Amino acid sequence: MPSITKPLVPLLDLPRNGIGLTVRDYEGSMSTLCAGCGHDSITAALVQALWELEVQPHMIAKLSGIGCSSKTTAYFAGTAHGFNSVHGRMAAIATGAAAANRDLLYVGVSGDGDSLSIGLGHLMHAMRRNVRMLYIIENNGVYGLTKGQFSASADLGSTLKHGKANIFSPIDPVSVGLSMGATFLARSFSGDKQQLIPILKAAARHRGFALVDVISPCVTFNDHEGSTKSYHYTREHEVQATDSDFIPLRDEVIAEIPANGVRAVTMHDGSVLRFRSVPEGYDPTDRASVMNYLEQRHDAGEVVTGVLFVDESSPDLHDLNRSSETALVHLPQTALCPGSSVLDSIQQSWR
Repeated sequence: MPSITKPLVPLLDLPRNGIGLTVRDYEGSMSTLCAGCGHDSITAALVQALWELEVQPHMIAKLSGIGCSSKTTAYFAGTAHGFNSVHGRMAAIATGAAAANRDLLYVGVSGDGDSLSIGLGHLMHAMRRNVRMLYIIENNGVYGLTKGQFSASADLGSTLKHGKANIFSPIDPVSVGLSMGATFLARSFSGDKQQLIPILKAAARHRGFALVDVISPCVTFNDHEGSTKSYHYTREHEVQATDSDFIPLRDEVIAEIPANGVRAVTMHDGSVLRFRSVPEGYDPTDRASVMNYLEQRHDAGEVVTGVLFVDESSPDLHDLNRSSETALVHLPQTALCPGSSVLDSIQQSWR
């Protein structure tokens, strides 16, 4: 079923952000997903986050692959740029787009099937290249679009609606990110909007590849007893590793952050991501200790949420390639293609 245009009901009392837009300006088409789908809750959180960040909608590039999750890009920022790729190739398309136009905010929305099966190789290369983008995995443990088969993120021993148990170990995108050198890793729950919104804001402002894995229950195929991706299971087993807040830089605001139990990480643009450690001694900048902690909590049957790892010191794709400060789309043809004499000179230097 195609998306349905959302009717505009003028509400004069809606608050406006610093660029004069209301939250309605960040909405898209009406959702055609199942009623109660966790993906729609993620969309609502993303709409709110973009509004609070005061991003111009035309400066957003939305990308997706194939699956229920990939329909999400139709439901927010209706006036933004968009590209729906083939199955599993969204990360590759985003890499090329980001290389050509570094001025846009790239928001990729994918699923556990799209990212962790056919698209896993592309996802890992986007991580290692540190492509500057917000990459959301709407993780429900099943292929909802093809009637609920296990996906690569389904936990060992979890069951389908008819009782079949999964016999394969899961692929955890956060663990993959830690091993691949990803510089921003977070996990949240679609049913926890209070936690998800600041995580999305921080991820969107991160200078590099920001992966947000969101447990998003499939109410049709994976919200039953025996599922480890259901609303009930996630609420019962969620452990918040960090209490996250996002404080945008404003010259007029002076914030005093208590020293006891708080870890502040300064973002590249001057914004501050504030952490309050729930487990004593949790360090979101220590890759090895984060990996060990996640493995311990997974063995205990717990779902760890929060901003789990941050590294603001690593160069992004443009730093690594020494890209032009001016986006390639704005450079004249003479700069992009300087002629055969320049090419001859380059080739001569390699002889």
